[in-house]
Amino acid sequence: MENISNIYLTDYIPTIYTTPCTMQYTQNGKTIERGIFAERNGVLIIVYNKTQNVLTLVKQFRAAAYLGCIPEQDRKGIIDTEKYPPRLGITLEFCAGLEDKNVPTEQIAREEILEECGYDVPLEKLEKVCTYKNLTETTGARTTMFYCEVTDDMRVSKGGGVDDELIEVMEMPVEKVLEYANASNVNSPMNFMFGLQWFLYHKYKHKV
Repeated sequence: MENISNIYLTDYIPTIYTTPCTMQYTQNGKTIERGIFAERNGVLIIVYNKTQNVLTLVKQFRAAAYLGCIPEQDRKGIIDTEKYPPRLGITLEFCAGLEDKNVPTEQIAREEILEECGYDVPLEKLEKVCTYKNLTETTGARTTMFYCEVTDDMRVSKGGGVDDELIEVMEMPVEKVLEYANASNVNSPMNFMFGLQWFLYHKYKHKV
């Protein structure tokens, strides 16, 4: 997971996943400009294994999280991985993915669980929680959050993602996840904290 080298920063290279642009508008007679980094919408799934009483999470290297740990003066050219080890960019998250297919959102969520976590979850086992906006200032994309309970006999593969994804599946007892989330520095996105709080309040409190 941490075998990462040859980290190099360049100017932005366009991809099919992001579209940078600037929006100009007039509000109350004042001209305003806002930079937007438009992204595709996505799904996030809270996966709870009730056989083992664990949350199924994914650990992976996130380039943006890594960059955020590097001072601005060192954000150019080749990055010194001795000074800034790649582990700084390894995050712990819920299973998630982009809406990159013309199929129902529930189907995308089901496929993400199978690809990343290795569980084959019937569509009727997916509970839609809500749809929310990500970073409203910069991306404006929406994420639809789901919840599902799985059992050991629903696992059909080890997971780990597809194509060039490098994902490590983490089966963590709820108490360990809480310990992690209560640390002074949590290397996880905000939707992880939101999803965890939702799970604790709406689901887990009824199990203990």
